[in-house]
Formats: sequence, C-alpha cells, structure tokens
Amino acid sequence: MKLMIASDIHGSAGSCKKMLERFKNEGAERLVLLGDLLYHGPRNDLPEDYRPKEVISLLNAQKTSLLCVRGNCEAEVDQMVLEFPVLSDSMLLFLDGHTIFATHGHVFNEDHLPPLQKGDILLHGHTHVPVLENRGDYILLNPGSVSLPKQNTAKSYMTYESGVFTLKDLDGTVLTQLSL
Repeated sequence: MKLMIASDIHGSAGSCKKMLERFKNEGAERLVLLGDLLYHGPRNDLPEDYRPKEVISLLNAQKTSLLCVRGNCEAEVDQMVLEFPVLSDSMLLFLDGHTIFATHGHVFNEDHLPPLQKGDILLHGHTHVPVLENRGDYILLNPGSVSLPKQNTAKSYMTYESGVFTLKDLDGTVLTQLSL
C-alpha cells in the first residue's frame, strides 16, 4: 500500500490544490492528514491563497481517501462542514510490521512521547519542520507543512511505500528518505 502523508494546510486553497495534484500523481491509495486543515491559528501569518471554504470543498471531494487526526486549530464546528472524521486526537496505523502512532504533535511529540514500544514510529505535524530520524528506540517522522513551512524548509509532504518514507517538496522533488 502506498500512502501520502501531509500536514498543516491552514486554509490555503492553493497549497491544498497542489497537495491533491501530488496525491493523484503519486498514485497513493490513502492521504493521511495530520491536522490544522482549515484555519491559520493566532501564531501564523495568513497563508497564501487563504480560502478555507474552498479547502472544505476540495477535501470533501476526496473524503473516501482521507485518514485524519485533529490539529490544535480544529474545532467541533469544522466537523459540521467536513464530510470525513477530523476530531480524533490520534490514530494507529500498522504497516509492514510497524506500529505508527499518528497525531498532530501539539500534545504528543518528541518532548512528550506517547506510549511506544521499541521500533514504533511517532508521526506528527504541528512544527511545520520536516523530520525523518531513527531515534534508536523509536522513529520520528514529520512531513512538514504544505502551506506554511518554517526554519527555511520547503512546502513538503511524505510518502510511504514498501518500507520507505520519502520526504518531497510540493513539486514532487525527493528531499530525503528513511528506510525501515
């Protein structure tokens, strides 16, 4: 199974369109979204092409392909307009013998780990900075942000296929990889 993983759209219709184009071009079966879909939050500037209503329409059109967790900018009112579940704080994915704890990252992160077994994967967004690192006891993954990258990083997303996580910029250029 091929997955595409993205985070922190923050209401940017332009970035959302580009992300969905990449999803189609990647040929992934599912798109895992790690929260902060519609709103920019008080600590971020307005993203380019800030049009949350358009993002709602774009994402709802893909509802059967989406797996999502709640970000710190999601509210219950968002679930009223989104046609797929967005209010779960975390989800577990089981891929090729590995357990992946997927969350937004504002509660569980590298400084506050969820209960993990040796070799498990912590997958989160929130920081807007991509990470692919084997930390010894666990693997830390973050796809960065498709709309508001930080620390001079590119707008980015991640794919998973055949035991390999690949970080790519929003044009599809490979930035780095991590094999399980």
